[in-house]
Amino acid sequence: MPFAGIFAALFFAAPVPTFSYDVAPVLYHRCASCHHAGGVAPFALLSYDDAHKRAGLIATVTTKRYMPPWLPSAPRFQHELRLTDSEIATLAAWAARGAPEGDGRATPPPPVFSDAWGLGKPDLETEMPKPFEVPADGPDLYQCFVIPAPAKENHWVRALDIRPGNAKVVHHVILFQDTSRTARKRDQGAGYPCFGTPGFLPARGLGGWTPGAAPAQKPEGIPDLLHGQADLVLQIHYHPIGKPETDRTRLALYFTSDAPKRRLMDVALGSSHIDIPPGDRAYKVTDHFTVPVAVDILGVIPHAHYICKSMNAWAILPDGTRRTLLTIPNWNFDWQQQYRYLTPVRLPEDTRIEIEFVYDNSAANPRNPNHPPARVTVGPGTTDEMAGLHLEATPVDPTDADELSQALWGKMMRSLGGGIYRPGR
Repeated sequence: MPFAGIFAALFFAAPVPTFSYDVAPVLYHRCASCHHAGGVAPFALLSYDDAHKRAGLIATVTTKRYMPPWLPSAPRFQHELRLTDSEIATLAAWAARGAPEGDGRATPPPPVFSDAWGLGKPDLETEMPKPFEVPADGPDLYQCFVIPAPAKENHWVRALDIRPGNAKVVHHVILFQDTSRTARKRDQGAGYPCFGTPGFLPARGLGGWTPGAAPAQKPEGIPDLLHGQADLVLQIHYHPIGKPETDRTRLALYFTSDAPKRRLMDVALGSSHIDIPPGDRAYKVTDHFTVPVAVDILGVIPHAHYICKSMNAWAILPDGTRRTLLTIPNWNFDWQQQYRYLTPVRLPEDTRIEIEFVYDNSAANPRNPNHPPARVTVGPGTTDEMAGLHLEATPVDPTDADELSQALWGKMMRSLGGGIYRPGR
């Protein structure tokens, strides 16, 4: 029998997936955090009727891995939204066989979503000073809003939760601390535009929010410092949806009395040597850094703009072993976020960390903001580009913190003039 005939026979002999037994568990586990009433997605996927009428769309966007929006292909991270090959095949087979419901009585109860804070009553709760009017149409907006000094004294932050006031238009949120009062001068009551960077050198960031994100809990023994008298600055990416909307995003902070037992440090790699000719489909920038002491890498924060195509980061161990720290084969600026490893990645002394970013400045790149393509150089603007990758590292031996800090300072000094970009993430 020809291969196609064998495949068809196996396909039609296989049990037909149903919503009740096969599809609902996938949608509830992987999709419902965004696809529920009031969620960031444009429609809910909590009932058979919700899913049945969109079965073909679900199969298409999941097969292409456009949804759920998860960028890394390797390694493994916490809170992954990525579907397994088996789950994708189930959704495709269900749509191809007419999207049957099955026994409705066997459908598991859908998840319940609440406006209550997931970690209970916060130690500090605050919000944007005033609602912001999002226009019906036009380009996406990146707006910063200042919350003047909500804490009078220093606090150690063990967790952060952010709730968009209008998830239909809020794409993602980043929370900065400003001890310079710069942002306060720029915000005259309705926020200020801030694509790429917030317009000031922030104190250590506290985290952010992306669709489907759980409350951000800090690594054990490494709380973040909330500076007393610091202004909090929310950078919010808004996406107009065809009619005017209003947002007033709020946040909750949870404190601990325990000071850090370890020191979390930022291993920053990147490049300012970006000058991409129009039409170049594979422009590449690289950087490297050798850690002078053994470190545990807890997470990674990548950043670029619209024409970046792919990102890679590797650790080359002293014995020559090559470990993947991050692979993003299809970068999408709209879905950037921070990633935390399932378990810390231990790198021995003298490990060389390398990064490679590739950019596509051709007309074939659907995300290219320039039509026709134009020369692109480094900068914070919408049509500029950046290259930055930050690793959250803590020395295995706490007494090595000063040596690592000095090495990182030396790298930064060598980079001045070219200037490594530090995203506020």
